[in-house]
Amino acid sequence: MRALVVDDSRTVRIIIGNILRELGVDVVEAANGVEALERIQQDQDVDLVLLDWNMPAMNGYDFLCTVRSRKELDRVRILMVTSESEGGQVVKALSAGANEYLMKPFNKEVLVAKLRLMDAIPEE
Repeated sequence: MRALVVDDSRTVRIIIGNILRELGVDVVEAANGVEALERIQQDQDVDLVLLDWNMPAMNGYDFLCTVRSRKELDRVRILMVTSESEGGQVVKALSAGANEYLMKPFNKEVLVAKLRLMDAIPEE
């Protein structure tokens, strides 16, 4: 399993990356949607994207819509991990093709539960 962590906060990328590595997941990172698109096109082994909404260059929603418009990326599961907590934003992301939605702040247990819900990692 390979995951792409997309967030403009280096600290958030490190925190999420460390949790994923503890779970045995290979991790690559991107600081915005433009960089994430480059990574996902270069690395066809990405199975999972953990995606922030608010980022420079290309936000998470635009990245999500772009990925979901490409048939060859249908298999990629996307978890929005964001501080956008308004119900309309959640609906918008899920309607655009996000598999799940996780609001910041979160803890390891909640992240792991979301990943299991998505069948991104096996049950213990």
